[in-house]
Amino acid sequence: MSDLKERVQEITINMGPSHPAMHGTIRLLVTLDGEKVVKCDTQIGYLHRAFEKMCEANVWQANFPYTDRLNYVSPLMNNVGYAQAVEKLIGIEIPERTKYIRTLLCELSRVADHLTCIAAASMELGAFTVFLYCMEGRDLIWDRIEELTGARVTPAYVRIGGLARDLPDGFNERVISILPRIEKVISDIDELLTNNPIFIDRTRNTGVISADDAIELGFTGPCLRSTGVKHDLRKKQPYLIYDRFDFDVPVGTNGDNYDRYMVRMEEMRQSIRIIRQVIKDIPRGKINIDNTMYILPQKDEVYKTIEGVVNHFKLIMDGIQVPAGEVYDATEAANGELGFYLVSDGGGKPVKCRVRSPSFALMQGLEKMVVGSYLADIIPTFGSINMIGGECDR
Repeated sequence: MSDLKERVQEITINMGPSHPAMHGTIRLLVTLDGEKVVKCDTQIGYLHRAFEKMCEANVWQANFPYTDRLNYVSPLMNNVGYAQAVEKLIGIEIPERTKYIRTLLCELSRVADHLTCIAAASMELGAFTVFLYCMEGRDLIWDRIEELTGARVTPAYVRIGGLARDLPDGFNERVISILPRIEKVISDIDELLTNNPIFIDRTRNTGVISADDAIELGFTGPCLRSTGVKHDLRKKQPYLIYDRFDFDVPVGTNGDNYDRYMVRMEEMRQSIRIIRQVIKDIPRGKINIDNTMYILPQKDEVYKTIEGVVNHFKLIMDGIQVPAGEVYDATEAANGELGFYLVSDGGGKPVKCRVRSPSFALMQGLEKMVVGSYLADIIPTFGSINMIGGECDR
């Protein structure tokens, strides 16, 4: 027996970047003692697209298509976060109706994002039926987003000082009509997974992280709340109109994969609760500020007046002129705190654009979450982090 023990050696294997569970953009250099994980070197950088530098090369309002490609599962939340940071730097107060519409779209996007996370994580554990249910729920939401913006994952719908267009007739009613089906999807997922012994064995007490370690590593969102820390920017630093609505912030206790699943499940129910309140109270009115220094003139003005042509040309070619200064503003995106640090020299382009993306901070904790566990435990742990390559590797 002692001779056998001496012959056993640690081995190092690659997981990714073309491993199906690594989602194509992450490489884990895993050192194993048998099936036990001894070390996990997390390597990102396989999807680098220089998001921040591209934003610094473009006029302020041309960066919305780039923000879509940060978290491409819930792109409207990125739109809102970027617009809100620029508006804070300028000192713009957007119309009431715009605040309601942005809140509505953020919560629809949160549900779609959580469904996608649970779908992928479940399928990687063999629960293919759950994947199909989640995709049905997500597509119901993306149908409404496509109706409004013209696209499902690249909407570029938000504008600095407003929105690209108002809600179409009957949009709110169609959103309300899909909510019961989405709630049924959530209920079906609950019945299939929550008390499923196989799912529980694969997720409970795996991928554990303590509240202190999570805070130290910069965790936010469902991964932080799963440790018992009740931190949500919608409550702690209310923005838009979140302080007007009644909703709860679910938390876990163990900080494991099962708790992260449970937190996301309850967050979807709370988002639907917010959506119903938004639609009930949404006011009529304008969706853009009355300031042609920041908002493009109406097409009728552009076609019929020289002032409209010049204004349109200057905004497109030179960009809006943002006062010199710097700002950091954050929103509660689906995976946690999404922050934009922007610097302006008074011109039409950002001097500096820096993104504080949730996935990047969460991936710092992967090694701590898997060392000491089994190789198979990496799969549900990585899935519960919900790493989105576009925002992790900017």
